[in-house]
Amino acid sequence: MRSLHSVRALGESTITMDGLNSSTAGRTWIAILGRPDYPTDGVQDYCEFLGRALEPHGVQWEIVRVDWMRKGWLGALRELKSQSVHYRGKWVVLQYTAFAWSRRGFPIGVLAVLSILRRRGARCAVVFHEPFRQGGSRWLDRLRGACQSGVIRRLYSVAEKSIFPEPLEKIGWLPKGESKAAFIPIGANVPERLPPAAAAEKNGVAKTVAVFCVTGPPHARVEIDDISEAARVSTENGAKLRVLFFGRGTLEAREEIAHAFRDIPAEVSVLGLLSASEISDVLARSDALLCVRGAIYSRRGSAIAGIACGLPIVGYKGTETGFPIHRGRSRAGPVSRPRCAGKSIEPRPGRRSPAGSTATSEHARSRRVFLLGKHRRALRDGAFPWVSVVIECYW
Repeated sequence: MRSLHSVRALGESTITMDGLNSSTAGRTWIAILGRPDYPTDGVQDYCEFLGRALEPHGVQWEIVRVDWMRKGWLGALRELKSQSVHYRGKWVVLQYTAFAWSRRGFPIGVLAVLSILRRRGARCAVVFHEPFRQGGSRWLDRLRGACQSGVIRRLYSVAEKSIFPEPLEKIGWLPKGESKAAFIPIGANVPERLPPAAAAEKNGVAKTVAVFCVTGPPHARVEIDDISEAARVSTENGAKLRVLFFGRGTLEAREEIAHAFRDIPAEVSVLGLLSASEISDVLARSDALLCVRGAIYSRRGSAIAGIACGLPIVGYKGTETGFPIHRGRSRAGPVSRPRCAGKSIEPRPGRRSPAGSTATSEHARSRRVFLLGKHRRALRDGAFPWVSVVIECYW
């Protein structure tokens, strides 16, 4: 059977799994999910987009949710035992985030789920949507983080294959030289749109800056202050701005947004939650995407959505920032200081993002907007597409 080497082109160690050829026709692969996230669920979106990409290759992608939240752990595990009777020899891909498998971030139950699947003879892979423990300085945060680290390492040790949406060199706990780990960038969870090439060339027209999601309290105030400060500098340098807030947390923060922008001559709209198609439409009409929810990294779905729609991105660089975002390894543009109206915006002294990273940016001038659109097919066929995830990366 032909095999695909998923990450050789990405400069990482290779991982080999069953190839997509005629022998895969009619096969079923199963995604195992924990409790859903509200009001939006990025992991569910990830699985649905991946399923659509697998379908033309004759592979049925079945999504199974372990409903421990409603049925309790004993009831959910009993149901999984019954469902998994016919899983022998099939690829089962468990989707891991800490709070998908625990109310309070102690995801011990996911180990029981994987144990059942292995006893049923399934070929188990794990997608680590969160490959790191969550931080915090309280004793409870440290205890929770230690539990998460233990669970992540145990999942990795017993899974046949492990998939990370983060460059492997950024994951310090990974054993060196392991062949079962693969870096696979996530695809965009919104339809791709190509922005009009001429839109960025118009002089005197207000530039539209999209802000996709803000964090909840207390970080929202810091993020909105950073956005309003950037808008203030831009308008003082003569730029005309339209700022669109949409996605999770924006409706809840609308009063803070209005207060922060009260003395800034910019048009501001708060759109709230939008459908995937509506998000693509907004991004395609925008000139740049501003990401301030901590550092930008390859598993940040909002950033990938912007790139898929051909937008330059302004955001924070952190320790996890790497391919395909980082300078020299991404076709999406160079890392540089943010610029508005031709002048560089320096971060305010001592200001850091909520994640603790210093403010830098991945920024492209108006001509870069056109270049991103022009090379959209090359970018799509390289780092972020679901077709690439399926054919070049996954199996």
